[in-house]
Amino acid sequence: MAYQLGQWRGLLAVLFVSLALPAQAKDDLTLNDKDYFEKPGLNVLVFSNWYDGLFSDSKTSGVELIHHGERTVTNGDVRLNATPEQWDMTPMFKERKVNREDQSIEAFLHYPDEQFDFSIKVTKNAAGVRLTVNLPKPLPKSLEGKAGFNLEFLPAAYFHKSFLMDDTAGGFPVYPTGLKEINGKADPIALAQGQHLVFAPEDNERRVSIRSASAPLELYDGRGKAQNGWFVVRSKIPANKTGAVIEWQIDAATVKNWIRKPMIAHSQVGYHPAQKKIAVIELDARDKKIQKASLIKINADGTRKTVLSEKPESWGKYLRYEYRQFDFSKIQTPGLYTITYGDQETHSFRIDKAVYQAAWHPTLDMYLPVQMDHMTINESYRIWHGASHLDDALQAPVNIEHFDLYAQGPTTDTPYKPGEHIPGLNIGGWYDAGDYDIRTQTQYDVVNTLVTAWETFGLKRDTTSVDYARKFVDLHTADGKPDVLQQIEHGTLALIAQHRAVGHAIPGIVEAHIDQYHHLGDGITKTDNLIYDPKMGEMETDGFKSGKFDDRWAFTSKSSSLNYGSAAALAAASRALTGFNDELAKECLATAKKVWAEEAAKAKPDSFKHGNTTGGKLEHEQLKAATELLITTGEAKYAQAVKKLATEVDFGGNASWFIRAIPYMDADFKQQLKSKAQIYQTELAATQAKNPFGVPITEGGWAGSGWVIRHATNNYYIHKAFPELVSRESVLQGLNFLYGTHPAHNLSLVSNVGTRSKEVAYGMNRADFSFISGGIVPGILVLKPDYPENHEDWPFFWGENEYVVNLAASYIFLVNAAEDVLKE
Repeated sequence: MAYQLGQWRGLLAVLFVSLALPAQAKDDLTLNDKDYFEKPGLNVLVFSNWYDGLFSDSKTSGVELIHHGERTVTNGDVRLNATPEQWDMTPMFKERKVNREDQSIEAFLHYPDEQFDFSIKVTKNAAGVRLTVNLPKPLPKSLEGKAGFNLEFLPAAYFHKSFLMDDTAGGFPVYPTGLKEINGKADPIALAQGQHLVFAPEDNERRVSIRSASAPLELYDGRGKAQNGWFVVRSKIPANKTGAVIEWQIDAATVKNWIRKPMIAHSQVGYHPAQKKIAVIELDARDKKIQKASLIKINADGTRKTVLSEKPESWGKYLRYEYRQFDFSKIQTPGLYTITYGDQETHSFRIDKAVYQAAWHPTLDMYLPVQMDHMTINESYRIWHGASHLDDALQAPVNIEHFDLYAQGPTTDTPYKPGEHIPGLNIGGWYDAGDYDIRTQTQYDVVNTLVTAWETFGLKRDTTSVDYARKFVDLHTADGKPDVLQQIEHGTLALIAQHRAVGHAIPGIVEAHIDQYHHLGDGITKTDNLIYDPKMGEMETDGFKSGKFDDRWAFTSKSSSLNYGSAAALAAASRALTGFNDELAKECLATAKKVWAEEAAKAKPDSFKHGNTTGGKLEHEQLKAATELLITTGEAKYAQAVKKLATEVDFGGNASWFIRAIPYMDADFKQQLKSKAQIYQTELAATQAKNPFGVPITEGGWAGSGWVIRHATNNYYIHKAFPELVSRESVLQGLNFLYGTHPAHNLSLVSNVGTRSKEVAYGMNRADFSFISGGIVPGILVLKPDYPENHEDWPFFWGENEYVVNLAASYIFLVNAAEDVLKE
């Protein structure tokens, strides 16, 4: 661990990075046509991706390593803390230059508040690549001792492995110990310091060696500061220096002639006998050996019979892989099967007419009730969480931008002053995702979707008991009431509470403080459940109020889009709740009509917009409200609005609303929609041809399971209205994708659904590396330019692994839609 700075006196502070075979082997790292460095077993990316614009640092930027097919290193950048958290400051990206003549990539960045500019340059050399941090001017005085070059290593990739710092050995802990870094108050304690650091010297697939010429290396465990932290290697930037102030030399070992093993993408749930059955085989682009794929039937006595064997058909290249398709649609005999390709074999799956019948049960039985706010959730011996946030909510301050996409405009738009308690908001709603906010746009989406599922499929399953008087939910315990209706009621209570309290829909309710926001554990421990009284001392309470400012804020700025979206859900809920909770049903419909009338009377709509919390496009939300009010009341004014909006709103993304309105419209309306559906048919064919999975795969900072579900659901509605234009397979492809027919791996993206599914996900229990049954993760994140990823060993990639409650409702609908089309 010790190092002798005297040995390096007179040298520049240098940082060389060599990412290649050991020095004695021939280097074959090249700068490819996709602008990253490549060789078998190793890719070096240099700012191919940038920090996520919505949620800051998502561990997908800077200098990154994809090592034997796994992205294990990221965030190679100048940072102002040794172990940065997600919300800590990141530099602003200016430009990136690729120089093929000298085989280099250079990124230019700056910290505007500190007037600090720098570049990071990675250049191929004889040993691998050389990385330098370059300063045109000396480091600002305010950043001396703070700014440094960080490189972050995925903890899960190095669990149970060792490191060497100079001549001293150490091990990577599975769980962090020791003191954490507190920004501006306490420095972290390094696991090791020195000049030469080797990660996993015992493992050829994970060994990475970093050698610094002068600036000492420091190794930290960022998980002490935050559970989603990584192992960080760092060198501080020296004061009063310009030019190449930091340089490292690193070797990353690779297995000779390494080729990624084939991955057989298939449905972990299985297939209905009558549907198309196509497994997609994902191959390393250098894997030229094409082998036979076989479908094997497994018998009760363990014997196996090959029922189909053939070379899969080439599809071509998508992203970085070559793909082939193995079509076994002609096999319809029910039973248990597996697929082999070369020496790879899938887990078993079914061919069975009942394959989808129970696939939605975990989501309704477990995931949705576990997300219920303001209630205690009990499961046999386990309490998932207590009745949380009973102190909701304080009026948010004006002119404030929250760290999680909420904002309050220049007025409160309510009778309440900033910081004043708004009574009546402590009821209903679901935790939005892996966090605990009540995002209204999500809430009304869930209510709307569950209502359509109830009305379309009549889902009367009852395995959950809900007792509002006791604020108690008991899982696996029937109470004689359909669970879908109870969930509709719960979401509706949160929506109607806003209208009761302030007269309009609000963006949502969210933690005021970031140290509450990143809370992990039981939601009841986030607040004291007592209404905040600023006149009391922090430790003072009378049993009803307290002086502890831990209550959530209600963001209340008016948005016509949000108001229409809420009204749509209330109108829909009024139908479902009639005969179940008649008083609430009547209030919902009256409120929805009132919102429509008030919005129609405005000279111009309330246009406050911020992030993703203030509703979708105005005309889209109007369409939702008009459709639901039309179905509920049959009144001509809503039909007129739908007809008008049909000329303004795109059909493909909103087909479900238009098609559900058909029975309430004039005879010409369906024909007009058919013309739009014919155009959509061509668009659908183009979408299905873009990749071998036949669904839209997004390439943003949040993976696309939600888009896949929405796409398949729209196809269901169009198929039901115009079966000659859109086939049922475009519905079933969406489920196949969710269940494992997707890039990167073949796990089901629905926890506890399918033979192998996501068992490490970003829910409220993510720190336990566990899952919530029935939750749906965002799925396959495509990192630019060509790397599809979904980690099963690290839950904290929220863009890949975070459950979101509205996906649960839409998934329930889609599974039942698949059952419906398969009855045809």
